[in-house]
Amino acid sequence: MNTPVLRRANTEPRWLRVLLLCVGLGFLFFFLALPLLAVFVEALSAGWSAYIEALDDPETRSAIALTLLVALTVLPFNVTFGVAAAWAIAKFDFRGKSLLITLIDLPFAVSPVVVGLVFLLIFGAQGLFGPSLAAHDIKVVFALPGIIVVTLFITFPFVARELIPLMQAQGKDEEEAAISLGASAWQMFRRVTLPNITWGLLYGVILANARAMGEFGAVSVVSGHIRGETNTLPLHVEILYNEYNAVGAFASASVLALLALVTLVAKSIVEWRMHRETRMLAEALPAEGNPGRGRLVAPVSPASGDF
Repeated sequence: MNTPVLRRANTEPRWLRVLLLCVGLGFLFFFLALPLLAVFVEALSAGWSAYIEALDDPETRSAIALTLLVALTVLPFNVTFGVAAAWAIAKFDFRGKSLLITLIDLPFAVSPVVVGLVFLLIFGAQGLFGPSLAAHDIKVVFALPGIIVVTLFITFPFVARELIPLMQAQGKDEEEAAISLGASAWQMFRRVTLPNITWGLLYGVILANARAMGEFGAVSVVSGHIRGETNTLPLHVEILYNEYNAVGAFASASVLALLALVTLVAKSIVEWRMHRETRMLAEALPAEGNPGRGRLVAPVSPASGDF
């Protein structure tokens, strides 16, 4: 009887593996790290005092404040819609479910410029609701409400798209058990569902926040580019660069880059916590047991006072 020959999983020669690794690291350096480094080098090219002076400009401070305001305004709507949509899609079967999923994915398929144009045709002076809004002295386009509306349209799928597969994998056994123990719908959501989706929800919020702060196309159409009023930070960078104010443009861009780095750090922390909880769950379950879903939830009895 011939003994089977065990083959190594990696059969490529060492030089090929080293070459592929160098190609991958080189790509990351030239297309990611180098441009990011160039932003800070150009921003500080005229010295630290010029950098601080550029950031202290009233229009720059207004652009930063507007960007943060828009991001903080749309996030509660993203969380509310995302959790509600994911809950409905993952926990229930109903007519139009596929259509709802398609509509959630719509912002991924439509160009942001087209989104801005659509809202301009709806709320603009010559748009569908423009005359009615003008009669009541309500400004949507070329004002803060228009920026918030288009940013909300662009960012609302992120939370839902992160939560739908997570909640589908978790199933609905725990929610049904909570209901059978006498929990109300709100108690079930707060004590069972929400703890199970915490890290997935944070992950979706981070992605939506990053997109909200960096959105350019849709906001550019509806903002009107009014300095100090409707220019978000990406629009402000473009204006300064077109005016050949390189230090001001790259100084403003460095703020966006710093916000992106903070977002990446937060995203990495959330991913680490999600993987850590998944690993702890796998280690806690017996080898032949239930594969598990989501995080560990302590068993609840009516006498415990949780419900």
